[in-house]
Amino acid sequence: MKKRFFGTDGIRGRVGEYPITPDFFLKLGWAAGRVLAGEGAHNSVLVGKDTRISGYMFESALEAGLSAAGINTQLLGPMPTPAVAYLTRTLRAQAGIIISASHNPHYDNGIKFFSREGGKLPDDLEHKIEQYIDQPMTTVESERIGKASRINDAAGRYIEFCKSTVPPRIDLSGMKIVIDCAHGATYHIAPHVFEELGALVNCIGVQPNGLNINTGVGATNTAALAETVKSIGADCGIALDGDGDRVVMVDHLGDVVDGDELLFIIARSRLGGGVALGPVVGTQMTNLGMEHALGCLGLTLKRARVGDRYVVEMMHAHGSLLGGEGSGHIICRDRTTTGDGIVGALQVIAEMVQTGRSLHELKQGMEKYPQILLNVKINGRVDIDKVEAVNAVKAEVERELNGSGRVLLRSSGTEPLIRVMVEARNADLAHAMAHRIAETVSNSVTQAQTVC
Repeated sequence: MKKRFFGTDGIRGRVGEYPITPDFFLKLGWAAGRVLAGEGAHNSVLVGKDTRISGYMFESALEAGLSAAGINTQLLGPMPTPAVAYLTRTLRAQAGIIISASHNPHYDNGIKFFSREGGKLPDDLEHKIEQYIDQPMTTVESERIGKASRINDAAGRYIEFCKSTVPPRIDLSGMKIVIDCAHGATYHIAPHVFEELGALVNCIGVQPNGLNINTGVGATNTAALAETVKSIGADCGIALDGDGDRVVMVDHLGDVVDGDELLFIIARSRLGGGVALGPVVGTQMTNLGMEHALGCLGLTLKRARVGDRYVVEMMHAHGSLLGGEGSGHIICRDRTTTGDGIVGALQVIAEMVQTGRSLHELKQGMEKYPQILLNVKINGRVDIDKVEAVNAVKAEVERELNGSGRVLLRSSGTEPLIRVMVEARNADLAHAMAHRIAETVSNSVTQAQTVC
């Protein structure tokens, strides 16, 4: 059964536009409380948020809804998404909630739920919550109304956890690192983690004002980080997004090292340490160069649907310890339960220390293939796999690539778009083939919709 509100990564949208409104969050808090109250006796829920100004409003609305359902709320304040997952698990809470729109601008917001195990909330519970949304809101008896309290040492707990994900022998003394916190939820955490491990840390994106989250900084805007790394002669730079669940890095030359390359570096490091990894899990968008590089190490790549939720699901299904996306979601299941930007960066920094090699040197084992992505606008929805002309041109291009490239067509889950992706060893070839397919998609889909 299709969910009405929950997508692949919670609920997200523009603030003030339904369902990202205070009244909806009030009802959502109550609905979640009604469902979670039946899941066990320990009826507390953790609530964290990133730094966008609307977080205060939604935090209050959620707290009221949860209280009306008889659930105790433990407020974390500004806290990275993976920190909420970790604290939910270690504090034995019934669930964790993060109010965040991740890498989106300040005028968007959203909500994600974590189960008591620190993973994404199961589909069946999301369905149950949605069913309660349509029911009249009630309040439990006064003696059962939930209380609210604040966990004052949440940041310290998470800082210690992050440090524990690398061996005690790892000493970052002498390393100069630039950290970009995107004016987001890691601004008061990430600098402390690396400083306490001995690094000389320079920071940008650590002055949140409620409106500047992800603006010109962070994992989706690395120009400022690259310039800072080069100007001060740093060993590397770390770019986190607004809620801290993704990371990309910059080497000493200012070149970006994306999630695929970071995942490859971590996989090779684990393999060198004798760890039985199982397959590495990526997505349909994972660069073909990574698949080939893993193959040279004797590792296989499994491709999940786009979205870290699906990556984690496939990791569990195949017993995988490592998974991630090119956008920077890095899941080290031997360290934590969800994508964690700080933990992912630490694994790479640890490999730099242990091998004495620079980040630029470590990424050399993987050759990224040029990847061209085009968006073709359509009216409404269409099953692109059933359009004969598109299937024909896709097969034709795949024959010409002859194993040295890849074609992916998929419908956007949020917009009326068909996404066309072509990878090839040669950028010009990938560009030409992508446009060839996109033109066929545009013409064929328009004709099919006209006939319909």
